Amino acid sequence: MPGRRTGFTLIEVMVALVIVSLSLAAVAASMGQMIDTANTMRDRTFPSWIAQNQIAELRLAGVIPEVGESNGEVDYANTTWSWTAEVSETGVENLLKVDVTVSYAGFDEPIRQVTGFIGEPVAPGQSNLSWDAGQPDRGQQQ
Repeated sequence: MPGRRTGFTLIEVMVALVIVSLSLAAVAASMGQMIDTANTMRDRTFPSWIAQNQIAELRLAGVIPEVGESNGEVDYANTTWSWTAEVSETGVENLLKVDVTVSYAGFDEPIRQVTGFIGEPVAPGQSNLSWDAGQPDRGQQQ
């Protein structure tokens, strides 16, 4: 057949373009979901860190905090966050419960709440003495 042309027909090219466009749309949707998930994880993780930092600061202050509520703001990861710490009794002597709630500054809706406990502070290194009590000397071989 001397006059026959080889190549793709218009229909074949159109079907190929539809398949490619559907694939690209699926990839774009998947990327959008991954970005949303990353943003959600960031918005949950940062407030948890901020709340844990507030509890750690109360523990490291070296005094038993007063029962009541305190609040403040902190700039973290290019965002201003608002936190509220509520210290309450637990019924156990020298053990207090601390609930720290974190939200965006200027908004009342809490994003994350973390609970911690604070005991009576001891001198640095004293907790190791009670841990080592009754243990054989680690420097000696048995």
